[in-house]
Amino acid sequence: MLTIHHAELLLPGAGREPVPGGAVLVEGRTVAAAGPYEELAAARPTARVRRWPGVITPGLRNPYGPELLERAYHPDPREAGELGTDPLTGEALAALEMTDARWGASARRGVQRMLAHGTVAVAGEPRRHAVLEAVARAGLGVEERFTDPPGPPTFDLFAGGRPVAEAFTLPPLSHTGRDADFAVFAVPTDGDPYAALAEHGAVTCVATVLAGRLVHRRR
Repeated sequence: MLTIHHAELLLPGAGREPVPGGAVLVEGRTVAAAGPYEELAAARPTARVRRWPGVITPGLRNPYGPELLERAYHPDPREAGELGTDPLTGEALAALEMTDARWGASARRGVQRMLAHGTVAVAGEPRRHAVLEAVARAGLGVEERFTDPPGPPTFDLFAGGRPVAEAFTLPPLSHTGRDADFAVFAVPTDGDPYAALAEHGAVTCVATVLAGRLVHRRR
């Protein structure tokens, strides 16, 4: 199936120029083309069209895979009254009775939070089987990590003064044939898009596409 994802602005990544009214044409699990919406729609008039607010960018690679998924516990919503909703680490984590099943459930919730922030890959391969299984089932990419990343672990890779352009480490969307892994952020597009992403953060993610599948859509 052919699908055109269209937004107010396309940031292809890797320093490529932004494309106003840009779009990504997805065929199956890969990017068939990226560029102005009018050109893609004219070339493939039968393609389904999904329209999004804001900016389409390459998907993000979160460098804190092990820290967020197997060194933190993400409480079940039913535990919110007792444990809260924020990830538990350190002494709070040590006080919990963690089984493989509980680690797996926690990792699945952590992965969903990653997808909701535009993440399509993690750096650092998990060592716990239950966590690795949760990552594999979601389809997140896993890349080798040789050093520990700086700064506190976070789901929001645009926060904390990090250079936004450095968050886009995956191949640009202009590379046809690459996996269709990208995200859409509902930020203003009437100024500097990188400044808008830095100001509003990855919490503005309205859609994440992983290998052509819409795996997150903000309601």
